[in-house]
Amino acid sequence: MNTLYRPDLLYSNGGFVANGEVLVSEDGKFLTFPERLHNSSTKIVDLPGKALLPGFANVHSHSFQRLIRGKSESRVVSGKDFWSWRGTMYHAASQLDPQEVYDVARMAFLEMVLAGTTTVGEFHYLHTAPGGRPYDDPNVLSKQVIAAARSVGIRIVLLRTAYLRSGYELPQDPGQIRFMETGAEFLANMSALLRETAVVPSEVRFGVAPHSIRAVPLGELKEIVAWSRANQLPVHMHVSEQVKENTACVREYGATPVALFHREGILGADFTAIHAIHIREDEIAMLAGADATIGSCPTTERNLGDGILAADKVMAAGIRVALGSDSQAQIDPLEDARELDYHLRLEQQERAILDPMNERTLASRLFDCATVHGARALGLPGGEFASGSFADFFTVDLNDVSIAGNSAEDLLPILVFSLNRSAIRDVVVNGRFVVRDQRHVQQDEIISRYRDVHRKVWRTSYRTALRADQG
Repeated sequence: MNTLYRPDLLYSNGGFVANGEVLVSEDGKFLTFPERLHNSSTKIVDLPGKALLPGFANVHSHSFQRLIRGKSESRVVSGKDFWSWRGTMYHAASQLDPQEVYDVARMAFLEMVLAGTTTVGEFHYLHTAPGGRPYDDPNVLSKQVIAAARSVGIRIVLLRTAYLRSGYELPQDPGQIRFMETGAEFLANMSALLRETAVVPSEVRFGVAPHSIRAVPLGELKEIVAWSRANQLPVHMHVSEQVKENTACVREYGATPVALFHREGILGADFTAIHAIHIREDEIAMLAGADATIGSCPTTERNLGDGILAADKVMAAGIRVALGSDSQAQIDPLEDARELDYHLRLEQQERAILDPMNERTLASRLFDCATVHGARALGLPGGEFASGSFADFFTVDLNDVSIAGNSAEDLLPILVFSLNRSAIRDVVVNGRFVVRDQRHVQQDEIISRYRDVHRKVWRTSYRTALRADQG
C-alpha cells in the first residue's frame, strides 16, 4: 500500500508550501502525485504541527572516531595540530575488535539519524586486526560497519579505503598498521566485498576511497581509479587538507594534488575531493572543469585547525559542495552547512558572503549542500522529493523553541541558521520510520553497548597509554 504524508509545511524548491503532500510507494520511493487519489488504496499519515524536509546525506564519515570525541582537546594529550592529533585517533583504532567496531559504528549512526541524516558515506580504512594481522576474512570490519548501518536503519555507501604507505619518504607509522594493504590486496579485497556481500541496493552501496596522495602513490592510484570507473563506483579522496600534504606532493611529483590529478586524468564527475582547503584559483578551475564535487567537513576542519574552504570562490566556479561529519567531533548537518558561510564571515569580516549567488538564496544553497549535493557525490537518487528518488525525509516540530515564530516564507533560513536537533521529530529512510518522536527503537541498547566500549578503550588515560606506547 502506498502512503501519503501530510505535514503542515512541505519543503519545495528552496522554500515551503502549506498543506503540501508527498506520496511514497510500498518499495520506499517517492511517487508522482496523481490528480485523483483513491483513499482506499493509500494509507494517510497526518503530521500536524510539523514541517517535512528531505533527509541529509553525510558524504564523509569515519565512524570509529566517535570514540575520540572530547579526548583530544588538550595540547598536553594530543599536541597542537592535525599531525599530532592523529596519535589520539590511532590509540582508539588500535583497541577495537570486530564486535566493538560494530558497536561504535552503531553509536555514530544512531546520532546521525537523530540529526536527520538518512545516508552516510563511510570512508572506512580499518582493515586488519590489532598488530596488523589480516583477518581470515579481510573484509570482516567492512561487513561489521555495513551491519551496523542496517541495524540502525541508515543507508550506507561503504567507501572502502586504500591505505598503502605512511607518506612520501616516510617509514611506516605503527599507528597506521591496521589500515595497511598493498594495492593488489586492496583491489582483491574490494572485488571480494562486492562479490560476497548480499545487499539491497536501496540500503547498501559501495564506493572506492584512495585515502590521499600521501597514502597511495600515483601508480597504484591510477590503477585503483581505473578499476573503480570500470565498476561504475564513486571515487572519494582526501585532497589538500594540510599544507604539508601539498608540499610533499610537489616534492614527489612536481605538482600539488589537484594539479597532479588534473594532469593524470583522475578528476571527473565521479570524483569527490574531501576538504580541498589549500587549493589555488587555477585548481578551483580544474575541479570545476572536471565537474567534480568538494566534500567539506567544517565542524571537523575547525576542530583540527585545518583551515577554511574558499566556498565563495568554489561556488562561484559552479562546483558542488557536499558535507560530512568526518571525525564526529560534532554530528549536526546544518551546523556544517552554516559554517561554510560563518567561517568566511570571520575571515573577511563581512556578513552573508555566499549571498546572493546564482539566483539562489543563501539558505537554499546551504541546504542543497546537506542534501542533493551529498546524494549526488555518493551516486544516489536522493536529497529531494523527485519521483523515483529514495523516500528519505525528516520532520521538525514547528513549535520547537529554536524555530518558534516561523512562517512558510522564513522557515528555511530559520532552520539553516538556528535549528536545534531537539526540533527533529521523525526520520524516514526508504519509506520506513527509523525515528519516531525523537526516539529510535534500539536507542537505549546502542548507547549501553557503546558506553561499555568507551570504558574499555579509555580505562587508562590517553596520556598514560601514549607514554606506554612511546616507552
